[in-house]
Amino acid sequence: MSPAGILTALGFDFGEKRIGVAVGQTLTATANPLATLPAEHGQPDWNALARLIAQWQPEKLVVGMPRTADGAPHALKPAVERFARRLHARYRLPVEFVDETLSSHGALQAGPRTGGPGLDARAAALILASWLEHQTVERTH
Repeated sequence: MSPAGILTALGFDFGEKRIGVAVGQTLTATANPLATLPAEHGQPDWNALARLIAQWQPEKLVVGMPRTADGAPHALKPAVERFARRLHARYRLPVEFVDETLSSHGALQAGPRTGGPGLDARAAALILASWLEHQTVERTH
């Protein structure tokens, strides 16, 4: 964490074919979509991800954990957990999970389907914003 207590985090919306990435920080508790990285069987472009890590120098990584509509674990849960373990192993940064229920639906509502940041990056921003909001609530209590 920076001397002023400001924490920068990257958020991820994991998918087998695409992984959305967002950046945010605790000072304003806001998150912005950064990129949608192609993935092959859940494996991102690690070089592109390393460039984002180097550019933004986050202190925390936040990964969305999907759930079914009834709250049960999603079929992607093992792949998301594997992705999170790989993030931690590669970058030695703490990784936290956030319930991503309805993040893709919210991302559709938040922007156009074409142009601008991709749906996956917008979903990652919503995931990260949820985590940042929780951090803000914890600091005020």
